[in-house]
Parts: sequence; structure tokens; C-alpha cells
Amino acid sequence: MDLKILADRDRFPETVIHRLGQNPVDFSERMAFIRSSRETSEPCSAAGVLLLLHFREERPDPGDPRGGFCFQLIKRSANVAQPGDLSCPGGMLHPRLDGLLRPLVTSGIVPALRAYRRSSGRNGDEDTWKNVTLFLTNALRESWEEIRLSPFNVRLLGPLPCHSLVLFRRTIFPLVGLVRKAFPFRPNSEVERVLEIPLKSFFAEDNYAQYVIDMSDSIGREERATWQFPCFLHREEGRDPEILWGATFHIILRFLEIVFAFRLPDVQSGPVLRRTLHHDYLTGHR
Repeated sequence: MDLKILADRDRFPETVIHRLGQNPVDFSERMAFIRSSRETSEPCSAAGVLLLLHFREERPDPGDPRGGFCFQLIKRSANVAQPGDLSCPGGMLHPRLDGLLRPLVTSGIVPALRAYRRSSGRNGDEDTWKNVTLFLTNALRESWEEIRLSPFNVRLLGPLPCHSLVLFRRTIFPLVGLVRKAFPFRPNSEVERVLEIPLKSFFAEDNYAQYVIDMSDSIGREERATWQFPCFLHREEGRDPEILWGATFHIILRFLEIVFAFRLPDVQSGPVLRRTLHHDYLTGHR
């Protein structure tokens, strides 16, 4: 796909809806597994997140208007688990609360589904539709709590494949949302700041690296004490590079694969970054 589409604020969202609509949705299968795990000694949990797209205008010269789509991610504060990581806004599913709020979304009072329903139908059977709208409700609620993103300012573009975490018994249910209008970020205590990362930067090979994670004795859960992952480096003037890795990195990769047929560059010959994870990574600290 021609990357010039990233500067087309009207055509790109429709392309995303179309591409995601052709991809299988696994929400029902994963929810069935999570429900069955409740009867075991290690039950699994579920969390809905929004991979937010926003068209950011860049006008260094008033006579040369330019702009492009970016991802809006949060940097987790030291008050929560996985402090310092870049994440999609969202959080744990609360089945009763989110079930009560879901009719506000499906009825059209909250307009997130209007264009999606018109463009792509129900993207599967009734159970799939129920789970997609439940996790959309969950993610919208959490995004309002974390960064004050109004649910009236989000348009659903489609669900992405679920992602299960390595260090937690948790499955993430990601949905792609379009932020229609710029808004003032008002992070709560769980969020250090909000970052905007241009999509076009993910197509530059020199933004990728290897991330070597050493597990401290307090966090190691398996014999394997060192893990190696690909990662993405986001650079901002006047700041140290931010490292995108783990679940959010893989969610974005799946988005790029589905929409652009993107393949991760070979990171073996690139720079190597190293970090040790301690117990407070699992719990957060103040």
C-alpha cells in the first residue's frame, strides 16, 4: 500500500475498516476460554484497550498544509503495574458495570458504532457482536478515566486479534478507534503522559532494536531468566527515546500486518538495549 494514504484523513479510516473487516475476530473464543478458567486454580482475566488513531496536522508553512495519522499511546506511571511501559488506553473488564453501560453504545447514544455498523455490519455472529461491543464499552470507559477521552469523540474502526500476556494471566482485547477531534489530555494518576507516534515512523527500519530483559530473582517465574524481544524506539527532541515493546508492540504489529501487509524488519543486526525487571514491575510503586 502506498504510504501516502497516511496523509489522507478521509480515505485511510475507511481502508482500515475494510481491512479489519476481512480479518477473523477471535473475541468469542477467547472469552469462552476465560470463562472456563474461572473454575481452575489460575483463572484468567480480560481487558479491553483502544489502539487510538488520530490525524495530526503539521503546518510549518501555512501555504504548505501537511499532516498524517499517529497512534496515541499512554506511558504508564509508577503507581501501576508495568510502570514506564507504553500502552494503549484501557483496562480490566468489569462485566457487570460494562454490561450495564453497553446499551449506551449499542443504542447509538454514544456514536462510536454508527459508521462502523453502516460500513461493516456486525462482523460475525451475534456472540461476536456482543463481545466486540462489550469490550468497546470497557475500553471507552477506561479511556475516559485515564486520559479524559470523551466516548463521543471516538469512532470504532474494528477489532484486532486478542493478545495474551506472558507475565500475567490476562488476555487483551484490542479495538482500533479513530479520535475524531484533538482534545486536551488530562491523565489521571495511572498515566505519566500521552505520546503521539506517527504511523510513518514504523516503516523506518532504524527505529527497531533488540530488547534484552533480565528477570530478577523476585520476578522470575520460569527457569528462563533472560528474554529477548524486538522493540521500537520513539524519539522526541529533548527527551530520551521511549521503548515500545511487549503486548502493545505486538498489537501495533498486527495492525500493520493486517492493514499494510507489513513485516517486521530483521532486528538481529541492530542495536541491543538491556533492562532488568524487578518485583515492582508487577505491582507498581509510589
